Amino acid sequence: MRFSHIAIISALLFLTGCNAAADNVSAEGIPSPTPFQLQTNTASAAPASDSAPTPLSPPTLPPTATPFLILPQFIPPDAMVPAFTVTTTMNPLTGLPPSDPALLQRRPMAIKVANYPRYMRPQSGLTLADQVFEYYIEDGLTRFIAVFYGNDSEWVGPVRSGRYFDEHVQRMYHAFLAFKFADPRELGYFQESEFADLLLTPTNGSCPPFHFLTEREQTVEPYNNSYFNTTLMADCALRGGKDNSPQIIRDGLFDTAPPAAGLGGIKISTFYSVDSYHYWLYSPQDQQYYRYQEIADTRDGKEGSYAPLVDRVTSQHVHAANVVVMLAYHSFANEYDEDDEVFKIDMTGSGEAYVFRDGVGIPAKWYRTNLDQPLYFAALDGAPIYLRPGITFYEVIGSRSFVDQASGEWNFRHDPP
Repeated sequence: MRFSHIAIISALLFLTGCNAAADNVSAEGIPSPTPFQLQTNTASAAPASDSAPTPLSPPTLPPTATPFLILPQFIPPDAMVPAFTVTTTMNPLTGLPPSDPALLQRRPMAIKVANYPRYMRPQSGLTLADQVFEYYIEDGLTRFIAVFYGNDSEWVGPVRSGRYFDEHVQRMYHAFLAFKFADPRELGYFQESEFADLLLTPTNGSCPPFHFLTEREQTVEPYNNSYFNTTLMADCALRGGKDNSPQIIRDGLFDTAPPAAGLGGIKISTFYSVDSYHYWLYSPQDQQYYRYQEIADTRDGKEGSYAPLVDRVTSQHVHAANVVVMLAYHSFANEYDEDDEVFKIDMTGSGEAYVFRDGVGIPAKWYRTNLDQPLYFAALDGAPIYLRPGITFYEVIGSRSFVDQASGEWNFRHDPP
């Protein structure tokens, strides 16, 4: 049986057992994200189906204000947002100490990482990133954008092209945005933005620090063989006159204490298309979720087939302390964009989410309380949800998507426009 509103399952949040009876849950109940509301608790209606997302704009600060300090742009009327805190010793993106304290004295880097074509796997650097977002691009495929702050990696990639969605990640972490060019519509938009000086694309020189994996030159075409070296970015920024100063990023969103309530969250499957699907499997031994990626399509009634997703740099199975599935409004600006599947994904305001940590799944809401700060999550009763310290993977799916759950297994199905 499928329910039509997420609120129907809110009572289940107080079940502490991980083997709840089978339930089919609609992921359609919470409205589409709303625009930022300056100093108000009144949210506007969700965008019409044929409208473009509200354009992003930088925050308006008083002349004496420190840039990026919290000035609420979207005040959730139904959530208890904790106080804004900043630390200098912990990585605000993981809640853990950085591999080197000096790394926090710089700007984060958001780097586009390919997931297709399959033959370019395994990717490099995904287990060294602090946070990774996955989202639908076009033709049934997805792509990652990995944020590096508390770790470095000489190899991150393969680096691929940018998308409109990347702006959200760049702004939340004040990051350098590394990508391998983009469609003229998206590239032109980036180049005209106020963060244009933070864009990093390949050049003929050594800065920005893109390079090739020589052992693959005979088997992978150059377009899928471009990597980024985060260890060289500080020197490149200095030589190029780019602002690489430490940034003020909100902390206090992590806690080692497991959730007091929730449903079982042992296996999380996300089906983006017949060509792109995967699942995360929880390991209670080390309290991590491990990623299993599809290795073939499911056309003509074929069953799904999977293999562990591995990091070429560390040889580790890609893992995360938290997996967060977020529903966000996808749209096209015009018919031309629709034909080409040039999506705009509205990750402003608030929307529906499912937070998985410690083998527990919590139906929730995500909030972008500030354009220039990380996401905040709250349970359906408004109580804050803290993430487990460690890597967080975000799965971004359409606002009309659905989920079925039973006995600790969750199956999400992406539904684009």
